[in-house]
Amino acid sequence: MNYKKAIAITAILLSFACIYLGRAFFSISGANPLPAASTAYTVTPTCNRIVSLAPSITEVLFALGLEEKIVGVTRYCKYPPEAQKKPRIGGYYDPNYEAIVALRADLVVLFPEHEEPKKNLQGLHINTLTVSHRSITDILDSITTIGSFCGVEPAAQRIVADLKRRTGRIKEKTEGLYRPRTIISVGRSMGKGGLDSVYISGRDGFYTELLSLAGGTNIYDKGTVAFPVFSGEGLIRLNPEVIIEMVPNLRKNEWDQKTILQEWTTSCEVDAVKHNRVYLFAQDYAVVPGPRFILLLENMARVLHPEIAWEQP
Repeated sequence: MNYKKAIAITAILLSFACIYLGRAFFSISGANPLPAASTAYTVTPTCNRIVSLAPSITEVLFALGLEEKIVGVTRYCKYPPEAQKKPRIGGYYDPNYEAIVALRADLVVLFPEHEEPKKNLQGLHINTLTVSHRSITDILDSITTIGSFCGVEPAAQRIVADLKRRTGRIKEKTEGLYRPRTIISVGRSMGKGGLDSVYISGRDGFYTELLSLAGGTNIYDKGTVAFPVFSGEGLIRLNPEVIIEMVPNLRKNEWDQKTILQEWTTSCEVDAVKHNRVYLFAQDYAVVPGPRFILLLENMARVLHPEIAWEQP
């Protein structure tokens, strides 16, 4: 694997680092985790100058109408477009503490895997709020938690209710239908003329949950690896009926969609290739497990079950 290929695949896989390690919870300056978001808090924190340490957290903050209180985001926070106008405080795993202090942040929202940044921030007497985006339930819980924590409960309730309604509608429409055996490719070499070291969704939880709700089945149900890697021959043995490939950097790298799809024909024995059921998802939210998961879920449902009369997106 050459250097550029390794960097590209690592960047995609790092997008999913935030979907592990537990359900939503929060703590203030090292205090013990408080109860779930539905419980009344005994602390009234300030949320006037907020810093986000992940793209999906930034999306939640904007969705809740807290954009005026956001004073810093990571270099990876691209959505909504207004987020790109916010001051940058470093990366996902390498936040710039001097920048955060200079911004006079009174709250940093982060994930469980931000263990070291959390410790350092609390050492600087900056409040932290920890949420998880491991699953759809976690994402919904994080919206409720942040909404309650920052005093925008009505907005949080509206967003969660809408997401649950749309999710339930998809589940209802696909219930009882045949569930195509599916793989989701999350990283590989592009433009090489064939398939080599294809990373697929395994026991990551997030994609498997989406596939189930959308009326499909994750064909890879063995082992404990979140993103196992397969050769072209290995994919032939799996023989999926549907292949969904996440290529959020398609346009950025000026890759040709037709050429990328053509590379899958080197595994022409695979059912998905035989029946032209290989789909590219080039939207940025395809690899950001945040509140826009509903768009990814709706897209999945459309390609898995084209026989359903879906509403126009």
